[in-house]
Amino acid sequence: MLKNALPALAFVALSLLLSAPCQASSENPALAPTPPMGWNSWDSYGQTINEAQIRANADAMAKHLKRFGWTYVVVDEGWYVLNPGTDPKGFKFQLTKEGRFAPDPVRFPSSAGDAGFKPLADYVHSLGLKFGLHIIRGIPREAVTNNLPIANSTFHAAEAADTTDTCPWNAYNYGLKNSEAGQAYYDSIVQLYATWGVDFIKADCISDHPYKPDEIRMLSTAIKKSGRPIVLSLSPGPTALENADHVAKYSEMWRISDDFWDHWGPWEKHEWSQGLYQQFANASKWAPHVAPDGWPDADMLPIGHLGPHPGEGEVRDTMFTKDEQRTLMTLWSIFRSPLMMGGDLTSLDDWTTSLLTNPEVIAVNQHSRENRAVLNTDKAAVWLSRLGDPQIAPERSRNQKYYLAVFNLGDTEQTLHYEWKDLSLSGKSYQLRDLWEHKKLGKSASLTIKLQPHASALYLLEGRH
Repeated sequence: MLKNALPALAFVALSLLLSAPCQASSENPALAPTPPMGWNSWDSYGQTINEAQIRANADAMAKHLKRFGWTYVVVDEGWYVLNPGTDPKGFKFQLTKEGRFAPDPVRFPSSAGDAGFKPLADYVHSLGLKFGLHIIRGIPREAVTNNLPIANSTFHAAEAADTTDTCPWNAYNYGLKNSEAGQAYYDSIVQLYATWGVDFIKADCISDHPYKPDEIRMLSTAIKKSGRPIVLSLSPGPTALENADHVAKYSEMWRISDDFWDHWGPWEKHEWSQGLYQQFANASKWAPHVAPDGWPDADMLPIGHLGPHPGEGEVRDTMFTKDEQRTLMTLWSIFRSPLMMGGDLTSLDDWTTSLLTNPEVIAVNQHSRENRAVLNTDKAAVWLSRLGDPQIAPERSRNQKYYLAVFNLGDTEQTLHYEWKDLSLSGKSYQLRDLWEHKKLGKSASLTIKLQPHASALYLLEGRH
């Protein structure tokens, strides 16, 4: 509904960029040459998500967002829990005879029998989208208690499990030993997911609380063995910077913070939750590690309507102000975080849709390079990047193009002024275009901007060196 209001040339340009082939070789194709874009069920549905709701959100994505690059539909935690909403100590699980979690057949009726998620994944694929699942690392305790056989191997669950290792905040599973038996179990579940048509795995309790390098490697190995291209996303954070090379080697996405929710500063009684203000420092630290097929992940976008059963807090429209919502999208875009919408897609209003379907802003996220913070204080931040993909050689023309994002991190209105040299730019003047407003602002020898509290601006700069 907003397409007609967007500049036609910008929309066409984004379409061409999104359909452009990646630079990877046929022997080693890139799974995520640009930051993945999609939707995750947790922020709006928690553990209660069902098949009808997944289909409805997939339909909404296909209708409103797909042409702008939104691709993945991800079912988050608890799809195998038979009695969600009860005391977790009494949870009952749907388990196969080989000790692998299976979808709850009541909430996901097409999964009955041995179908698993294949019918649902087939439906998502029929819309031109991709299908993803959340898992908790390790092996179900119930499988270990009953010492169930591990599919396609001679091993049993008790041989694979490390019963001294459990997730500090989730008691479903034991960790896996770094052994042939442990590898066999990861091989077995990924092989099953591959037959279902899974394109994306979000693995939880693995990149922090604590960091599990062996299980990350084993899960990545299992994905390669499966023969299916599956993006691996690691959660939660904060992943330690010292592990940057390791996570980049074995996954396509990894979280840089604990769970992120819709608040600027601290959220009362949610000390663990990351606010938007905190993410500026996290993003700045991780910016040097952004690269094709390796994306530091600032977490989902808790915007729009969070309901009918949010993963945290009461049913609500996002607590972010409109200025904060644009700031969220601007930071995620110029940092090049994956974009995973958390709000309910079936409840999209015009404002939220405008945040998700601005082709000029999405192009910053999908096609820019050398992204970095050039100024970062407790009151303001400025980010800069170059136009174009990092796989493509930098242009040799004296006419240079940049993306520039300016953020008011303060709690009062500010007028910010910068000379171009203060922002690591060597040109004497630049033509400015406001990407959110789709407006040319003319040539300027410096930058002066008035911003409301927590507000931001995003520009395309063009000038001669």
